[in-house]
Parts: sequence; structure tokens; C-alpha cells
Amino acid sequence: MNNTISKVGFGGSCHWCTEAIFQSLKGVVQVEQGWIASDGDASSFSEAAIVHFDAEIISLETLIAVHLHTHSCTSSHNMRSKYRSAIYTFRDDQLQPAGYAIAELQKDFDSVIITRVIPFKDFKINDQVYLNYYYSNPEKPFCENIVGPKLRLLIQQFSGQVDEAKLAGLQD
Repeated sequence: MNNTISKVGFGGSCHWCTEAIFQSLKGVVQVEQGWIASDGDASSFSEAAIVHFDAEIISLETLIAVHLHTHSCTSSHNMRSKYRSAIYTFRDDQLQPAGYAIAELQKDFDSVIITRVIPFKDFKINDQVYLNYYYSNPEKPFCENIVGPKLRLLIQQFSGQVDEAKLAGLQD
């Protein structure tokens, strides 16, 4: 097994959006989409995705930057229990770099980032019919109107990390 493969969880918006965003990056080898509970709060699941990535191709810090720039990381809206803005760590050595990355990226935002760095506790995968949602259903209105704009933003802000072949249809 490749020793550079690591995993981290991200939540903050719809898990279909989160899944599509991270599936579209070089170095991401797998995305599991569903619901994550944090350590100490296993009864409170929220929509999220587990991202398996090759750290020799894409760093944890880059993944965090992508995450913060592609969801409302500064908004405490009334749907935060369903869409918790979080980075779920799987190892203790991810906690400090994740917190540091958020602090460094704060300069990119006018409001305070509310994204929490919390330990992963449990995961429930979504039903099979909803997995790989965007790439299986790009013509659906949700994909065109909600996911598509986030992927265009990804292309604009993170062009060096984007898998061009996957997003060829969105590039203008």
C-alpha cells in the first residue's frame, strides 16, 4: 500500500457538492460521501465526505484551502446542524496543521472562518444511488445550478490542482 495515502473529512455544504469538488482534484484517489459524526458527538451526524488523497500530489493544506473557498465557511446559517463546517481529522498529527491552515487562510475572507477542526468519530455512507452524484447526473438541475458554479470556482481558483479531463465540459 502507498504510504503517502491519507484521509481527512470535510463538511460544510451538501455532500453532493463536497464529493464533486474533491473528486475533481489531482491526487484525490477516493471520496466517500455521506454523514460524519465527530469524536465526542457520535449522535450528531452532518453531511460530509471522507477524502482519501496522495500527499505527494496534493497537500492537506491545499485540500483545506479548496474546502474553505468552496463553501460558506464564514456563515452561521440556520442549516449548520445539517451542514456543519468542519475538517474531520483521522490522526492527531492532522490537528495542528489543519488549525494552522485555517489561521493562514483567514486573510482571504472578510468575516471570521467558523470551520472547526474536530476528530472523526463515525461515518454513514449515503445510499448507492446518490454516490458519485454529480458525475452520474451532470444534467440534473441541482448539478447544473448548485454544483456546477462551485466547480467553476474551483477551476478559477485552483486550476493547478484540478483534473482537467474531469472538468473539461465546464471550462470556458
